[in-house]
Amino acid sequence: MDSSASLITAAQARRNVVVLVLAQALLGSQMSMIFIVGGLAGQQLSPNPCWATLPLSLIILGSLLTAQPLSAFMQRYGRRAGFFLATIAGATGAGLAARALYIHSFPLFMLGSFLSGIYMSAQGFYRFAATDGVSPEFAPKAISYVMGGGLAAALIGPQLTKLTAEAHVVPFMVTYLAIVLLNLLGPLLFVFLHSPQAHRVAKGTIARGRSRMELLRDPVIAVAMVCGMVGYALMNLVMTSTPLAVMGCGYEQGDAANIVSAHVLAMYLPAFFTGHLIARFGREMIVGAGLLILAASGAVALSGVELEQFYIALVLLGVGWNFSFIGATAMLTSAYRPEERGRVQGMNDFIVFGGVFVASLSSGSLMNCTASGNAEAGWQAVNLAMLPFLVLAGAALIWLLLRPRETR
Repeated sequence: MDSSASLITAAQARRNVVVLVLAQALLGSQMSMIFIVGGLAGQQLSPNPCWATLPLSLIILGSLLTAQPLSAFMQRYGRRAGFFLATIAGATGAGLAARALYIHSFPLFMLGSFLSGIYMSAQGFYRFAATDGVSPEFAPKAISYVMGGGLAAALIGPQLTKLTAEAHVVPFMVTYLAIVLLNLLGPLLFVFLHSPQAHRVAKGTIARGRSRMELLRDPVIAVAMVCGMVGYALMNLVMTSTPLAVMGCGYEQGDAANIVSAHVLAMYLPAFFTGHLIARFGREMIVGAGLLILAASGAVALSGVELEQFYIALVLLGVGWNFSFIGATAMLTSAYRPEERGRVQGMNDFIVFGGVFVASLSSGSLMNCTASGNAEAGWQAVNLAMLPFLVLAGAALIWLLLRPRETR
């Protein structure tokens, strides 16, 4: 990525990181809340148990379909405007979900979930917003710090879920009302965000950069997208099924919340040093380590369904996601020019969330429908499904590493 440090001052860059860390911590806590209760609420409303995780899949679909338009919108009007828009969508989606639970409407719950996906798409751009106008040396650390804000989200989200899940005679309704309130904090935070406009090469014109096909032919961009997509999709595949598997194996809802909390902590706690590891060992090495840790998570999950095995598998899943996703993001941001930012980031998140959507859609079917309702067999099916995708991402990364450096 061309250096564009002159676009903003060092003080503005630091303030942006602080704002985005707070957004990741406070607004981002809604995602762990949704993923803890979404499958259970879907199971409560759905006329068919195979559709229990469909609302979660629609969140991913919302993210998938809005990633490119939202990225283009932010390229033209700035990050602040895009993030404002997304918090409105998140509040609306959670409000509709709460109403759906109250009137027992599965279609309305799915609509609310889809709108929540617009917020999720915007949250994915926090990591990119941290790199706007900063030096290439600071970019991996900025990404890592912002992702580290999820550590607080890992504490806030599950605790809010415990407080709200049974706070009304209609389970989970108050959880979604709490999410509405969280989204209302967004405009108060983003007013402090410095939002550079599109990179301009001459007055009244915007630099176009490479076309989408040219960008996809760049080896670093292509492999970064594949590895980012696989890391995020496999994390989502397993995490979506975890509450159903834990409760299906005879444990309590509180156990499921605690396991998801440990998983989200593992997703974000390493972010405080992932950027430094990238600086020391290189982006590709950290991505490779992440893929290996994801494989270890699957192996532990396949070894049994004791409570400690759920904990270990989900902690490894979180660390593997952190390394593979932050490493892939750092690879991506090193390979495009400022004027290509909106096009590459939108295309990347379209591909990433496309993979996540397929994984989320598959998760409920693998968990509930491939094993005739047997939770242990369904959990094994979910974790076995990781293998071919890990092989794909690993092969792509090895191919990139074996290429002569000057051709990368």
